[in-house]
Amino acid sequence: MKYIAIKISIFSLLLVGSCKTEPKKEQVLDPVEEKKVELRVGKYFSEEEGAKKLKELASNYKTAEDWKNRSKAIKENIIKGSGLDKISDADWNFPINVVHGEKHMMDGYTVENIALEVKPEYFIYGNLYQPTELKASNPAILSPHGHWFEPDDYGRLRPDVQYRCASLAKMGAIVFTYDMVGSGEDHQNVHLEPETLTKQTYNGIRILDYISSLANVDKDRIGITGASGGGTQTFLLSAIDDRVDVSVPTVMVSAHFYGGCVCESGKPIHKSGDFETNNVEIAASFAPKPLMLIADGNDWTKNVPEVEFPFIQNIYNLFDAGDQVEYAYFKDEVHDYGVNKRKPMYRFFAKHLQLDIDKILDKDKNINEGFVQLLDTTKLKVHPERNLVKKVMSH
Repeated sequence: MKYIAIKISIFSLLLVGSCKTEPKKEQVLDPVEEKKVELRVGKYFSEEEGAKKLKELASNYKTAEDWKNRSKAIKENIIKGSGLDKISDADWNFPINVVHGEKHMMDGYTVENIALEVKPEYFIYGNLYQPTELKASNPAILSPHGHWFEPDDYGRLRPDVQYRCASLAKMGAIVFTYDMVGSGEDHQNVHLEPETLTKQTYNGIRILDYISSLANVDKDRIGITGASGGGTQTFLLSAIDDRVDVSVPTVMVSAHFYGGCVCESGKPIHKSGDFETNNVEIAASFAPKPLMLIADGNDWTKNVPEVEFPFIQNIYNLFDAGDQVEYAYFKDEVHDYGVNKRKPMYRFFAKHLQLDIDKILDKDKNINEGFVQLLDTTKLKVHPERNLVKKVMSH
């Protein structure tokens, strides 16, 4: 692997995953070698236990150098725990082939359906949103999605994804949204299988390879945001790939919840042997670069103002960068990436990626997404004649 080279023992993993949110027990797997590997899945801790664990962890970091060492260990464990270092050099270095589908001309932005062949006969399907008026150098934003798979509210094609990608594009960003492994147009994989976390993180890195290769992308202005399982992809990719400059994980960073799907916690990225971490530390490993947490009062992020954010802010303060981390909290809202959650995200990216927020403001200076024209699912597929994966969350 090109970012962090690590050697790791090979473990056998047999796990049937679930993205439901009921409490999960720790799962201990039988390894090939004697060393025990443990998975932290779902609501592994109670809220009180999660908060207590954060306090214990916080006592270990007194200086920026302390956190740099801890952050390095977190990143290395994600790489080896996910198995990314077992991917061949050939698969990392395969020249990406772009398959172009239909391109739609919209109000201030365009949408092109594309597939990326990132290794032989292996494709990532997505949509590339771009400003109508491209500059010589433009910021770029990755937009992974979460576990929403209803026919009229599906993955990268759902309305909230279209709204945020279109708005960010009109503000001046090149935005790429793409299928989760084994969803959408990805019939080559099954979502609920043991290697999904590995494949999904590999996909994210290869998408960064593609975005970074575009001549009109400013490689020093790359962001990422997604909700739920897309939030997990956001903080994992931000942690391990230095090319990400601004990160906005939404409704996902929690001290007690580790992600309920194999694509989030189906590999030993949180605990292996004596090493132990959680998603709050993983998100904080992005310090001191700009980070925003978005949370609500009706899921596992409900304690962000009192628990997770103060922990992360203390890490940023070690770098004298407390002004680089923010949160937006919606006590009465639910687990989604609704318009109220998108608004602070737009302003955060505008601030840190130098986007033009005025492009989406109405005459009263309020954010207004009314210019976005939602496209039918068929119009956003690379291969319109193909059906989407119907049973993403079952074998």
